[in-house]
Amino acid sequence: MTTRIICLGNTTLDKVWPVFDLPTGGGKVRASDYFEVGGGMGANAAVAVARLGGSVAYWGRAGDDAAGETMKNEMRSYGVDVNHFRLFPGARSSTSAVLVANDGERAIINFRGAGIPDHPAWLPLEAVAGADAALADIRWIEGACALFAKARGCGVPTVLDAETAMPAAFAATLPLVDHAVFSEPGLRSFAGNRPLDNDEDRIAALARARSLGCKVAALTRGGEGVIWVDDAGIHRQPAFVVDVVDTTGAGDVFHGAYTLTLGEGADVTDAMRFASAVAALKCTRHGGRAGIPTRTAVTAFMADMQVRPAST
Repeated sequence: MTTRIICLGNTTLDKVWPVFDLPTGGGKVRASDYFEVGGGMGANAAVAVARLGGSVAYWGRAGDDAAGETMKNEMRSYGVDVNHFRLFPGARSSTSAVLVANDGERAIINFRGAGIPDHPAWLPLEAVAGADAALADIRWIEGACALFAKARGCGVPTVLDAETAMPAAFAATLPLVDHAVFSEPGLRSFAGNRPLDNDEDRIAALARARSLGCKVAALTRGGEGVIWVDDAGIHRQPAFVVDVVDTTGAGDVFHGAYTLTLGEGADVTDAMRFASAVAALKCTRHGGRAGIPTRTAVTAFMADMQVRPAST
């Protein structure tokens, strides 16, 4: 049977300009192209699940405006169930300006939207019992907590996309989630914006996250791979060596792939390895969603992989 995943959280319409170098000051910058594509952590994760062969429902919010309709239609075109992607009348959708340099690095200016209610009472939580795994990002705390609490009661594994957030967001979500996967900025914000300059500091922050209730606390570090802490100790997944074209959405794609693999019954080590391969392969292609690989492409890539040595 097809693995069933629920992804909840942020959705944004990304307006993307590829440029030679990221600007360092004022003035004009010439772009080589321009395109619009849906983005956002939870939404990108949902598209990744669909591209990798899972059955996925996206639960999210946007404004009942042109951007909201564009995002909803695009996600539907990828095969994502958007029946509970709610567009609120009078609200304004989140949009981003994304500059992508030739080396794959990017700069993002985001408007998070306005007039979108936070209350999660409309979520179809009765559907959680039928899911194999669920993911939420840190941007909609009320929705994430409702999803995680219901999933825990049903025995459904859960994943938090732990990006930058206020302490209250982590305090609310970490006791309810099974797997917290941090970005480097996310872990720094969890640690009180203190520098995390070495593995000792990073592992201590991950251990503190686990002390709040999550079973697995992980840190994605791009080309330096993944570190995670669980009951068995400290683990590492080295990065896959690729020619980076565009890193946009790589973290979101990692989270979606990781959640799907957990839902398929994989252990954490295998899920980390698979998600790392998916994110690496995505970075070889332009665009957040446009660059997400298929399951067939990932399988072929992993069979012919080269792995970078683990970071020291």
